[in-house]
Amino acid sequence: MTYIVNGKRFDEEPDPGQCLRTFLRSLGHYGVKKGCDAGDCGACTVWLDGNPVHSCITPAFRADGHEVTTIEGLGSPGNLHPMQRQFRDAPGFQCGFCTPGMIMTSATFTAAQKEDLRRALKGNLCRCTGYRGIEDAVKGVAGVETAAPGKAVGTSVRAPAANDVVTGRAEFTMDTHIEGMLHLKVLHSPHAHARIVSIDTTAALAVPGVHRVYTWEDVPRKRFTTAIHTDHLVDPDDTFILDNTVRFVGQRVVAVLADTAGAAEEGCRRVDVEYEVMPAVFDPEEAMAEGAPQLHDADDPFVRDPVHNILLDFHSHIGDIDAGFAEADVVHEGTYSSPRVQHAHLETHGSIAWMENGRLNVRTSSQSPSIAKVKLGHLFALRPDQLRVFCQRVGGGFGGKQEVISEDLVALATLDTGRPVCFEYTREEEFTTASPRHPMTLTVKLGAKADGRLTAFQVRNVSNTGAYGNHGGETLYAGGTAVMIYRCPNKKYDAFSVYTNTIPSGALRGYGMTQPAFAVESAMHELARALHMDPLELRRRNIVRPGDPLLAMHEGPDDVTFTEDGLAKCIDLVDDALARTADEPSPGPEWLVGAGVASSLHETAPPTEHLSEAWVTLGDDLMYELAVGTVEFGEGTSTAHVQIAANQLGTTPSRIRLVQSDTDRTGFDTGAFASAGLFVSGNAVLRAANAVRDRILEFASAHTGVHLVMCSMDDEGVVCGDQRVSLAELVALARARGIRFTAARKAYGSPRSVIFNAQGFRIAVHRVTGEIRILYSVQATDAGAVINPAQVRGQVEGGVAQGIGFTLTENYQVDADGVMANPNFRNYRIPTYADIPRTDVLLVNSTDSVGPLRSKGMAECCINPVAPALANALHDATGVRYRTLPLTPERIYSRLNESQSVPTA
Repeated sequence: MTYIVNGKRFDEEPDPGQCLRTFLRSLGHYGVKKGCDAGDCGACTVWLDGNPVHSCITPAFRADGHEVTTIEGLGSPGNLHPMQRQFRDAPGFQCGFCTPGMIMTSATFTAAQKEDLRRALKGNLCRCTGYRGIEDAVKGVAGVETAAPGKAVGTSVRAPAANDVVTGRAEFTMDTHIEGMLHLKVLHSPHAHARIVSIDTTAALAVPGVHRVYTWEDVPRKRFTTAIHTDHLVDPDDTFILDNTVRFVGQRVVAVLADTAGAAEEGCRRVDVEYEVMPAVFDPEEAMAEGAPQLHDADDPFVRDPVHNILLDFHSHIGDIDAGFAEADVVHEGTYSSPRVQHAHLETHGSIAWMENGRLNVRTSSQSPSIAKVKLGHLFALRPDQLRVFCQRVGGGFGGKQEVISEDLVALATLDTGRPVCFEYTREEEFTTASPRHPMTLTVKLGAKADGRLTAFQVRNVSNTGAYGNHGGETLYAGGTAVMIYRCPNKKYDAFSVYTNTIPSGALRGYGMTQPAFAVESAMHELARALHMDPLELRRRNIVRPGDPLLAMHEGPDDVTFTEDGLAKCIDLVDDALARTADEPSPGPEWLVGAGVASSLHETAPPTEHLSEAWVTLGDDLMYELAVGTVEFGEGTSTAHVQIAANQLGTTPSRIRLVQSDTDRTGFDTGAFASAGLFVSGNAVLRAANAVRDRILEFASAHTGVHLVMCSMDDEGVVCGDQRVSLAELVALARARGIRFTAARKAYGSPRSVIFNAQGFRIAVHRVTGEIRILYSVQATDAGAVINPAQVRGQVEGGVAQGIGFTLTENYQVDADGVMANPNFRNYRIPTYADIPRTDVLLVNSTDSVGPLRSKGMAECCINPVAPALANALHDATGVRYRTLPLTPERIYSRLNESQSVPTA
């Protein structure tokens, strides 16, 4: 067959049944991405004779004799297509994984299609941006700016990888081929709880191309936790690479290694496993009851109460909760439930391993290569010098890649065979085996005086950690921030992380705070209504103020402080914005209109130790090399780090060459999560850049004989008094003396500050169908000094969009046997462009941050107030309180048509 791809002829024969996407990637066109393999996401979009098609559902043979254009053929870094330029300059991307497909679709739009993007973009999904940046890009609205030397901070400069992202040349994890690479696939358990009696691998090994079949008997029998934190002791070592007991449907049972993915999959089908099926339990309350099936052994040291399946529990109080309720004029109590939510990052998990000069190299899609290296070293008894772990650009994470769940198997297979090995998750495996958000059920009881002053605040939180602990304890602890946000002399917090025979839960944007925020902020709205008080006024009377202790679980000292009333400012900004838009018309008489608000608090770094090291070097080419271990997956830390370094070195971002996320080329970095990529790593960058600047100034001062205070640095060199010395001259002089202008500095996640935000919605609810339309969305955020305004806006918009999905459309459905019923984008329903309104993003400048240049990482916290603000708006519109998410039309419809005497759903 003959294919013309980007103007070049290929005489190739695709494999039987091969889709166009995999065929094009086999030819080296890695800008064609895999997001779903079902035609749902559009990441694989290419042109066939000038028409956009989803190449994952287009058979390769259909392109025979036709012209195929991929993102690489649309334009080059030096000659961008207009749509590529618009996506670069809007900016219309964050992680960039969906961007090639977005551009290939958008570049074909007519003027009419650009005016109807709800329809025109329905085949392309983005999980990062919230779509506003994409809309701006399609319509040619530019947002990036050029920074003057030493003035990078506060400017919406372009991302360092922007040209590579929009041309499809940015390398993501699986965008490579290594000669002789083998493919690994996994057989998953069909049972929620079973003991493996026997595994017969004979038929699998007989499949042509199969090299190995690994069972639990072939792997190191070492316990570990897949969760990533610097201190591994905060997470339970309750997991094996492969185990002889399975505890959820989807657990890994066997790994098959073969020449091709198809052969490995066939090998999995041929493995014969005999199971002894055991009783299973799926509900955490039932799991804690006497006589429930027990998931983990009684002698396991990491489980608080294995008989009742309790991984961990907290019980704490401040003051006298009973006296507080006795004092109250009004008491409100309600129970609120939040479901599982999948990260749905467009790039699935994946890793590639190979041996080089006797060392194991692992290229992976991770939020923390440094800690992944530590875990692999533990599992396979490797010294640090025997192992390298690194990332290319990562296609979204949101906490889902704060785990080691693909790296261990490729490391195992490469160490065994000496061959390169790749393992790439399917979209179904993402849904059924990768760790979603913890389902939580919270009972909130509030007492208040008639004037609104809180007298008692009690919360009981039951979290479903699933079959393994992962992040079960840390997310449970993090939920205390929802209690911390309000002043009250009497507080009680009881929380349980419970094992069940369901998919293990993990880290997701908001990290244990999103679910309690939904419960507490909904309860505050209900309390306000019971007090006949405006919900915002109730918050104003009770929110923590500068000087107040941040009390949730104990009264002991901690390292969190704040000095400015950012929360009150956020509330005022949202209140004013809702008032300004109050007169906007309703969609019609069949619609009920209401408004709702919610607040949240987030700490600028996790309570567990967080460490980052940055290196800055002035090279002979007069470029500054910045090396930092933080991974870029759409959160924008790469851009911010470059801006901080350029700002302190008196230069422009174009003079900063970034090296990142490679344990061979960068220092240790705990990872890009909990907003620490800016707060902690940014401080390390700041300190390293300052150290190099000071070293250059000191050298110039000594060289010129001019006192240091008379020396200043700019983009071209150093001015000492009336003398100018160029950087080129200084570098040459220093080299002659054996001196290098380089420095390494570390930063830690302490002391910490807090981020506040508030969300407001005005919605319309259809009286008959239960459909919700968002008429207006606004979020105010206390972001400190803003490093990059466009990025801050984009992060808030993306967080709000994810929160809307979590609240309204996403539904992780599990049947009575523990099987997920809808493991695909089409039926799980992450939001599309048509689902997401534009959000007004209002920034509060504050000065209480101890972050770099007074900035605060705020990409995570913006999701937390979204669900309660929507639930409160729904209550305001209908008079019915919905306490269970998601707020689907079916759930709303059933309640609107019931007797109003039923108070909750």
